[in-house]
Amino acid sequence: MTDYRALIDAETWAFIERTNAWYPPETVDYTVREQREIYDRMCREFFAGYPKGVTAETTSIAAPGRDIPVRIYRIAERPAAAVVYFHGGGFVVGGLESHDDVCAALCAGTGYEVVSVDYRLAPEHVHPAQFDDALAAVEGAAARYGVPIVLSGDSAGGNLAAAVSHATRRWPKKPAGQVLIYPGLGGDPSKGSYVTHAEAPMLTARDLDFYRQIRTGGPNYPGDATLSPLADADFSGLPPTVIVTAECDPLSSDGETYRDRIAAAGGRAVWQEEKGLVHGYLRARHSVTRARDSFARIVDAVAALGKGEWLEG
Repeated sequence: MTDYRALIDAETWAFIERTNAWYPPETVDYTVREQREIYDRMCREFFAGYPKGVTAETTSIAAPGRDIPVRIYRIAERPAAAVVYFHGGGFVVGGLESHDDVCAALCAGTGYEVVSVDYRLAPEHVHPAQFDDALAAVEGAAARYGVPIVLSGDSAGGNLAAAVSHATRRWPKKPAGQVLIYPGLGGDPSKGSYVTHAEAPMLTARDLDFYRQIRTGGPNYPGDATLSPLADADFSGLPPTVIVTAECDPLSSDGETYRDRIAAAGGRAVWQEEKGLVHGYLRARHSVTRARDSFARIVDAVAALGKGEWLEG
């Protein structure tokens, strides 16, 4: 059994306890409506405001038969690149408010415009609704911006960013890079961190089973890279990729596997496992030194990819 008291420092434990006070581990057993109410309340508790100079506009991107709500963050008149960001939340919770300050901080740190996407959620909308919205949002951003576009997202959002990267790799104007933050990419649940960190604080294997089932409504889709990017048979042509995972997280092995498959196909990818951190640590960036340092590395990676540069590790 993993000894988390030895792996996780006092600052991170304080973050875990504060999170659990607002979003208890048993929340996964509540109704979806209750889960969303509790999650939104927790997000408001952690909201850190906008860095100086960042403004935001809530608008939409047109897609066939619907409009996709987005929030666009700006700090510069002529940004050198744009970021399309997909929020986490297991495809069940979250939206424009849940990652509002994260996107504002990413905008401030890079100087790029950040487009946060409010994709449809399960169970009201099952797969491939989330992927369809993500792809449509990137299509809209590609039409809007004449600058490089970097894809990014955390957890479920990392899954969507990767899935879109696979789907757009043959586009004439494909994304310039992707930065995936503790993403769930559809790895083998019988191996690696799925086993060693099955009972990790903040996210467990049982939680992942719930989110997996509710996203599809039950069916499995073997070989569907729009659901599980690691199921793709072809990893060639993907943009430069940075994957950042938390050590104490059942999803950590997905980052290592994804890096290895891109590298084996001749692509450029780096995987950074953040020691002693847990799933959801972006909200700890103001209170936990390790999380603050990791977020700085994430910002640097996004900034570099937007310039066509590459940072090793």
